[in-house]
Amino acid sequence: MFIGHWAPALAAAAAAPRAPKLGLLFVAAQLVDWGFFFLATIGVEKMRLVPGITAMNPMDLYHMPFTHSLVGTLVWALLFGLLVMIITRDFGSAMIGGAVVVSHWILDLIVHRPDLTLAGGDNKLGLGLWNFPFIEIPLELAITFGALFWYHKRMRGPVGPVIILGAVLLAFQCINWFGPEPTETGPVLYLTALLSFAIATAIATWVGRTRVHRRARG
Repeated sequence: MFIGHWAPALAAAAAAPRAPKLGLLFVAAQLVDWGFFFLATIGVEKMRLVPGITAMNPMDLYHMPFTHSLVGTLVWALLFGLLVMIITRDFGSAMIGGAVVVSHWILDLIVHRPDLTLAGGDNKLGLGLWNFPFIEIPLELAITFGALFWYHKRMRGPVGPVIILGAVLLAFQCINWFGPEPTETGPVLYLTALLSFAIATAIATWVGRTRVHRRARG
């Protein structure tokens, strides 16, 4: 799952006036992937390309105990929640941010082949929805753009920035699904992924600054 990871960020921003700003929630939603690609760049976590390993992508994510184990994800969520607490001095906001971090592991559990763990080790988990593109594709589009529409309806502000965000997310997802498959792992692949996260987060930050929650006072 790619843009679908940002659906919980949009939903959290729509549901709760106390939620962190949208840009910060976009970081939360992909935080463990930010961590994975950084750690992969320096050789701590590892992936390789195995064509045909799933119907939708060739990634064999065979060693990622620090980011994509459930325990690892909970640690990232705790640290992120503490950061939000320091920034906002709002426990509720920190809890929402931490929950969005944890949502990443749950969504990955649905789509990944068995490559996730509870706390590292050899027992791998994953329901493998990447092997069923006729289910995964409409599901990812539905949760992402359903959450984006809900976000738009729950906020006051111009529709243009929301449309731009939606168009960028759709373009990224189409490239991910239908563009040429990568031929090798390495810094170029990892930095490309991080750049896509940064662009989406920057646009989400801008969108968040143009909008106010309908339930917010003032």
